[in-house]
Amino acid sequence: MRIDLHAHSTASDGTDTPAELVRNAAAAGLDVVALTDHDTTRGYAAAVAALPEGLTLVTGAELSCRLGGVSMHMLAYLFDPEEPALLAERELVRDDRVPRARSMVARLNELGVPVTWEQVARIAGDGSVGRPHVASALVELGVVPTVSDAFTQDWLADGGRGFVEKHETDPFEALRLIKGAGGVAVFAHPAAAKRGRTVPEASIADLAAAGLDGIEVDHMDHDEDTRARLRGLAKELGLLATGSSDYHGSRKTCVLGEYTTDPEVYGEITRRAFGAFPVPGAGGA
Repeated sequence: MRIDLHAHSTASDGTDTPAELVRNAAAAGLDVVALTDHDTTRGYAAAVAALPEGLTLVTGAELSCRLGGVSMHMLAYLFDPEEPALLAERELVRDDRVPRARSMVARLNELGVPVTWEQVARIAGDGSVGRPHVASALVELGVVPTVSDAFTQDWLADGGRGFVEKHETDPFEALRLIKGAGGVAVFAHPAAAKRGRTVPEASIADLAAAGLDGIEVDHMDHDEDTRARLRGLAKELGLLATGSSDYHGSRKTCVLGEYTTDPEVYGEITRRAFGAFPVPGAGGA
């Protein structure tokens, strides 16, 4: 089985619609794909409706968190999307995205970059607006060559010249909410240092003690040595070690299935979850 547990659609900051995403996942030879848009589950219905035969969809979300001043992301899998407490927190995070993006535009204008809110809103479309949309605007203007190049201290990385903070959930509260909604929690790309500061391993141990299920080990932002270190940490802390592409369509260079999750780990995730269940494809439109 080929299992990719981290992918984004136009419901947040990907460039594939949910329907395109599942069709592309099937074409890439995946058996399982997780839809993990940022702080939203709006793409679920369209993804399920288009799900090709032979592909299983794991419903999820990537939750924006902050610990000790460090931004981090928590992948939540197979939770009840209508559970009131987690739904309210996701809405709170999403509601702060527009004023935050507008503030980033204003800050970039102060730096002499002629980006406009209308440009960013056009790029975001119906998705939950975020830094990747602002980064795409910088690419359009020729300020940086790629979206990844916008995530530096010169521009949009945490603490960068164009960075503006937004509401982010305390990860211990996120764990409580995810578990309360019957889900499974995995710390996304925990050692992606090129994105900015990372959470120390001692804090990962604290999260593990509080109910964290796993850490994303195999990821494009982790080099070989980092993956080996994280795999050892996962074993030491009794955490599941996942692998995922973090696919965003054409917005990033990663491809579906670039990194995958071991079937036994996937099986354990499905055994622990009780808020929702994987959806097998029956040949969508």
